[in-house]
Amino acid sequence: MRLFNTLTKKIESFMPIKPELVRIYSCGPTVYDHIHIGNLRSFIAADTLRRSLRAAGYKTKHVMNITDIDDKMIARSHELYPDLTPEQALKKLAQKYETVFMHDMTAIHNEVEAYEFVHATDQETIKSIQRLITKLYDAEIAYIADDGVYFSIEKYTQAGKKYGQLLDLTKQNTSNARIQNDEYDKDSIHDFALWKTRKDEEPAWEFSLDGHELLGRPGWHIECSTMSTDALNMPFDIHTGGIDLIFPHHENEIAQSTAATSESIYATCFVHNEHLLVEGKKMSKSLNNFFTLRDIEEKGFEPLSFRMLCLQAHYRSQLNFSWETLQAAQNRLQNLRNVATLRWQAQEMSKDPIDLSASLSEIQASMLDDIDTPNALAKLGALCNEFDNRLVATSELESFTHFITEIDALLGLDLMQQKDITKDQKSLIAQREAARQSKDWERSDTLRTQLLSEGIGIRDTETGTVWYRT
Repeated sequence: MRLFNTLTKKIESFMPIKPELVRIYSCGPTVYDHIHIGNLRSFIAADTLRRSLRAAGYKTKHVMNITDIDDKMIARSHELYPDLTPEQALKKLAQKYETVFMHDMTAIHNEVEAYEFVHATDQETIKSIQRLITKLYDAEIAYIADDGVYFSIEKYTQAGKKYGQLLDLTKQNTSNARIQNDEYDKDSIHDFALWKTRKDEEPAWEFSLDGHELLGRPGWHIECSTMSTDALNMPFDIHTGGIDLIFPHHENEIAQSTAATSESIYATCFVHNEHLLVEGKKMSKSLNNFFTLRDIEEKGFEPLSFRMLCLQAHYRSQLNFSWETLQAAQNRLQNLRNVATLRWQAQEMSKDPIDLSASLSEIQASMLDDIDTPNALAKLGALCNEFDNRLVATSELESFTHFITEIDALLGLDLMQQKDITKDQKSLIAQREAARQSKDWERSDTLRTQLLSEGIGIRDTETGTVWYRT
């Protein structure tokens, strides 16, 4: 399998550290609101990566964090639940939107059961965060300030470590300012907060460091460093996320995780997906140009049509969202579903069999070449075109069913869930065929119209009548 590695800036053969298990960490949601579909693109990319690794024969351990404490979480919990204590409000907010997130993940057919979810506010996570901060402080790479504990970029680089592994960072964009805000200016290098002392009406945890009582809570970056390495050890194989997380978030994760150890590698491969754009601009809540899965559903689209839209573009290419492109994706999905329903219509016939095994191998090969979903879908479409004017032969049914099952496992399009039509609808098709044979065109047309009113279209081919859902 080949992947573009942000660390090396090139496509390279992926080699797991331990061949028996590929360990993946994906930056998950901050559960303070409905996530927008730009975030969902990242999660679809990570899910498709894991599916591709499985197709390559690897077993995986896939960990995703739930950020349930940060600046946005605290502000929103005050806004929605002003009558609760800070701790109660934070917990209620997190539970509400984690439930929404899991619904969204399921709706777009990300394999929720394949993930191990970890939470920043779990008691053991908080303890691990405090242990890592203490280790960094003892190594003199972290220092105590009046509003918390900070990571020193200068001390880190003086220790022989490189800050700027994922992108080029120079002295020209270095600032002496300390930054407490989690998502700070991405154009400058700053010392960043590992631990923030409590402000009024904030949830907080006890923390003693070198005689200082630092009642407070963790910074955003240190949470992921701890959750990833606690679950996967260090180094692990693959870290995923959107390109907007390269700096400062992922760069800071590398720094924190490697600063006080002889190990220089945090993860051997970083896989980043490009932005989802709206009218040529990055989708974000700050620009108020974002959509959620609710918006898609309210417009009459299925969540899986959004998954198809994402798969149509390479994960490293920017993708422009519009209702027109979403409609085209939904149409393409429906076409694939109609091919999948051919398994309910198999019949004896003397047709040369289609080599489904070879087609599956070609599609899988595309996915193993830096997760080339557009090429995989093109090959899938070309195969489906071969079934435009014919049914599936009974002798092909087993291989056809296996093919659709494997495509579902690889792309997550849920094609095998397409159900058979009813006995009454099959009877109407048989009656129409009888009318055609007797050249009763009026009755044939009447029966076709009746089927259409039930959402069933029909197409006459050289091997018989094919039904499909409109």
